[in-house]
Amino acid sequence: MSLPPQLEELVEDFAGVGPKDRLQLLLELSRELPALPAQYADAADTMEQVHECQSPLFLAVEVEPAGERTVHLYFSAPPEAPTTRGFASIMHTGLDGEPAADVLAVPDDFYTALGLAEAVSPLRLRGMAAMLSRIKRQVRAAVA
Repeated sequence: MSLPPQLEELVEDFAGVGPKDRLQLLLELSRELPALPAQYADAADTMEQVHECQSPLFLAVEVEPAGERTVHLYFSAPPEAPTTRGFASIMHTGLDGEPAADVLAVPDDFYTALGLAEAVSPLRLRGMAAMLSRIKRQVRAAVA
């Protein structure tokens, strides 16, 4: 599987620990999700909601108009939703700042390599898959 370097590093981090430690790593990542810039302060009006997530999650994708078409990701998830925030942080850490072509090349099921199926419910994993799907859809629309 070919992944952007930061995303590959996260996959390796998760693969290197046991199931309980994977959940702890996910919770640590949830605290690293960057705050939203001012233009997205009202997430419900300015961002796309990912309804498949069990907690309210909103995302926005910006693609630079020239060059490698660098992707920038923004997420809003409540502090009381650490699993959802952790998933968003994985996406942000692994994909933000990457060229559009590299983001679009990420396998739709890359998250299975994180080994989280033993730590979180299938419904939660479906939310993570939906995040990636929405990101890719917005990137494709921006580069079309």
